[in-house]
Amino acid sequence: MILNHGVSCSQGEWVWVDSGTEVPIGARVKVTDTGHQLLVDDEGKEYKLSQKEDSIRVMHPTSVEGVDDMIRLGDLNEAGLLRNLLVRHRQGIIYTYIGSVLVAVNPYQELPLYTADQVRRYHGRRLGELPPHVFAIADTCYFNMRRHNRDQCCIISGESGAGKTESTKLVLQFLAAVSGQHSWIEQQILEANPILEAFGNAKTIRNDNSSRFGKYVEIFFSKDGVIEGARLEQYLLEKSRVCHQAMEERNYHIFYCMLTGMTTEQKRNLCLGDASEFNYLKRGDCVVCDGRDDAKDYTRIRTALKILTFTETHCWAILKLVFLGNMTWALSSPNPPQPKCLTYRSFMTNRERVSKPLSSEQAADCRDAFVKAIYGKLFIWIVGRINSAIHKTPTNGPKYVRNSIGLLDIFGFENFASNSFEQLCINFANEQLQQFFVRHVFKLEQEEYTKEDIVWKNITFNDNTQTLDLLVGKPLNVLALIDEESHFPKGTDVTMLNKMNQVHAKGNIYIPSKNTHDMEFGIRHFAGVVYYDSRGFLEKNRDTLSSDIIKLIDTTTNKLLRQIFEAQLSAAETDGRKQVSTLSGQFRQSLDSLMKALSICQPHFIRCFKPNDNKKSMCFDRNLCIRQLRYSGMIDTIRIRKLGYPIRHTFKQFLQRYRVLLKTTVCDPKTAVIAGHDDWKIGTTKIFLKVQLNLDFSVQVKMILSRNVYTTQPGRGSKPDGKRGIVLQRGFQRLQSKIRGRLSRLHYLKELAAAVTMQSQVRGYLARKSYKSKREAVTVLQAHTRGMLARKTTNKMRTDAFLSAREREAREQTAAELQRRLEEVLSQSQQAAAEPEPVSEQEMVETMFEFLPHKVSVGGQEGPAPEGFEDLERTRTIPEVTEEIPVELPVVEYDDEDEEFSFIKFSALHFQGSATHSHITQRLRQPLLYHEDEGDTLACLTVWWIILRFMGDIAEPKQINQEPSTVIQKNLGQRQNRRLSNLVGLDQVLNIRPY
Repeated sequence: MILNHGVSCSQGEWVWVDSGTEVPIGARVKVTDTGHQLLVDDEGKEYKLSQKEDSIRVMHPTSVEGVDDMIRLGDLNEAGLLRNLLVRHRQGIIYTYIGSVLVAVNPYQELPLYTADQVRRYHGRRLGELPPHVFAIADTCYFNMRRHNRDQCCIISGESGAGKTESTKLVLQFLAAVSGQHSWIEQQILEANPILEAFGNAKTIRNDNSSRFGKYVEIFFSKDGVIEGARLEQYLLEKSRVCHQAMEERNYHIFYCMLTGMTTEQKRNLCLGDASEFNYLKRGDCVVCDGRDDAKDYTRIRTALKILTFTETHCWAILKLVFLGNMTWALSSPNPPQPKCLTYRSFMTNRERVSKPLSSEQAADCRDAFVKAIYGKLFIWIVGRINSAIHKTPTNGPKYVRNSIGLLDIFGFENFASNSFEQLCINFANEQLQQFFVRHVFKLEQEEYTKEDIVWKNITFNDNTQTLDLLVGKPLNVLALIDEESHFPKGTDVTMLNKMNQVHAKGNIYIPSKNTHDMEFGIRHFAGVVYYDSRGFLEKNRDTLSSDIIKLIDTTTNKLLRQIFEAQLSAAETDGRKQVSTLSGQFRQSLDSLMKALSICQPHFIRCFKPNDNKKSMCFDRNLCIRQLRYSGMIDTIRIRKLGYPIRHTFKQFLQRYRVLLKTTVCDPKTAVIAGHDDWKIGTTKIFLKVQLNLDFSVQVKMILSRNVYTTQPGRGSKPDGKRGIVLQRGFQRLQSKIRGRLSRLHYLKELAAAVTMQSQVRGYLARKSYKSKREAVTVLQAHTRGMLARKTTNKMRTDAFLSAREREAREQTAAELQRRLEEVLSQSQQAAAEPEPVSEQEMVETMFEFLPHKVSVGGQEGPAPEGFEDLERTRTIPEVTEEIPVELPVVEYDDEDEEFSFIKFSALHFQGSATHSHITQRLRQPLLYHEDEGDTLACLTVWWIILRFMGDIAEPKQINQEPSTVIQKNLGQRQNRRLSNLVGLDQVLNIRPY
């Protein structure tokens, strides 16, 4: 049969055929008994082959059986990559290379690939010499660290259930095995895994041992390649799992391991029962996990805790805290056993703390928040305790530099039916790692070629820079808007979503909500579009505990509980109003530190793939795997690795490494190592090689060195024969002595130069140290001097302010006393005008002017002061005025004292002087409320005076009958009244400002 493009097809031929999806599938031509030709694809489906078939093409031979390194594939496309993984998966081969990148497919079964023999087999071998294996990547990290004295890192990525955690453990086991010491610190590092898995892993629908946190393990090595210590960093533990699990999922392993592994007496001491009795453990309707032995795991956990120096007290304190969350109650109970802070919420209002009862749902949320906080803090404390055991300070001084290998096992990309704040943070971390991968594999590669003037065609690749700009790059990015709204007391999820829609709706990465009632928004990630439900974003981002719970923790006698909340208790004592960093802010800081640590290391990548969602062995889901291939960037990786030159050396390094391949005789083209010019390129400062050519070079060098070592060893090769042999032997001895002498002199000169350099460094260090100490002393002296001057100035200002206040108070009291006396004079004059008596003109004049002194110093006259003004002639003193207590009506008790906006609270906070909420039947000397404007003050006093007259609390002014006998007295009285009214003000109190 003839296929398209005139290609013939015969029995057993492998071809590519359209599978109805975007990716073609492999098929084999089969001839039936009747002579008809059929196509049987990789899934066993049969297709009839027609003459008009135009979607079939012949498969490259490399895609038929599969290859170890997919760079060698002839079908360099998605179909070729997918079928290569399929073929190798069916053969039980789970590892495949893409250049130096390892692809690992989870087999979901035990394989005999990780024995001690396999460790010895891969140790000391170059990458590519043996079949792909995770041990090969681990040994490459170890070899490059020791050879180049550069820190290494291994980034293990993939979806949940792809096998990231197992790959991390295998790399750790290999490094511990090849270090050669089998020390106690190595055992401690390995025993940290069971503890972290117990407290940080759980059964999910996709994975029976899913890591619900991210971790970065940094292993430190000495110059001899021996493990000296390690350090752990944890990221974003899924605390919500403690209280809520989806169906067919479990809580963290530690709960079930304890309940299964503890003895009956131990459980009785802790008042524990079966897992089905605990609310937090049965919400997923799954308390047993097939394939896990919880009792055996509990024994291993207790052993690991002891190895990592956890005391028995620590262990029992941890077990007690773990089960604190199984609390349930009825809020209608008259005597609830739970703390009041879990059923009441207190808040400040008008400088007074008010308590409010919580509903059953609110109390449950408060309890869950408390329990999640306890578990999160406990997990952080456990990681800290592990670090204190395995992280050893270098014994050779602070300048001693150790090399390290970092292993990053972080959560994979997540896209569920309902995605919340945790998924946004997880996917943001994956975006950062994808950008790191793209930068290392693509951007830096092409920049290096351009810098070295290597002519090649640039490759277009999927770059996620725009997505990162949307999340954290722009000034008003998504995470910044979430943080901003979290700091607002009145911020809600709705206002946050509205702001994000308003700012980012015009971009092509952000997908706004469909309408005002829709609480979802979408983001185009490198792995696809993910829609997030914004409900609960702010509450999860704030990640704070109420002040009532902090006070409860402060009163507890549990030492471990106080220890894990030490930072919160200290913050509450110092300044409770200090703004607390949000969860996203803390996660961003941790992620920035991680990316900085990775950027200074030489990275290696392990891409973990999940063959199916059902955790079945020998089952390969094509659609799932092609999706993982696409968002992992494997297609672009293969293209740039195949077209590029990933191995590079400087001219000097290349000559030193491969000079043994250079022969002094005429080079024979038939025995030349370099086969073609396409396998290497020469830049301005470096030589670039392809992976296969570099491997060929390494193999040739190893063979030559092994042969030469064999012939020069004692007892090997030929012995000196005759006189010529003896002469040659003596010549070699003289040559060796000359070489040894020259090497010794060179070594001496090198040590001399090093000593001079060391002396100069020490002298410089001492000079800098002396200068620094003197500068610090001057700074301290300046600080003390400035402080003394500042305190002196402050004390002077305080004294001046106090004296000014005393003087102002004295002036106010003097003015008030003068006002009172003038009011008395006015009152006496009004009474005299209302009840006139026939008097003589002389008595009338004396009565009107009796307030004047008999002896005044006006016009040279002197006389005694009138009644009430005697003290004006004495020395001016500050009179002591006793404030009059206004007459008040009987106090009426109100029922609204407990209300938030009661009149009693308002009057106590805002009324001036001694005025209260009770009715006052006297004229006011000052308004009840403070007014800056003097006109408003007089208006308030006038209105109050009118109210008192209207209510009958004070009498109306009496009408004076004009009798002929009192005309002169009345006129004189009116003149006096007008004079006094000008001083006091009509129907007002005298308002004299202090001068």
